[in-house]
Amino acid sequence: MPTIDVVIALSAEACRAHYEGRVDSVYTWSLDGRRVVFPATALRRVVTRDGVHGIYRLGFSSAGQFETIRRLL
Repeated sequence: MPTIDVVIALSAEACRAHYEGRVDSVYTWSLDGRRVVFPATALRRVVTRDGVHGIYRLGFSSAGQFETIRRLL
């Protein structure tokens, strides 16, 4: 499964907008400088009361569809 490591820094309020469906996608940067877009629904797996902050590994299918998110740091 192809993976990419990204930095995510979202406040609790920004996560709420994603959770409520007001925002469909998350835009962020990979550690190697690529722009990455993935479904906002993925944040539901990793959000805390403070939001989402850290480095995460995103996993994608061979067709490029988002599949997994895991916190690294």
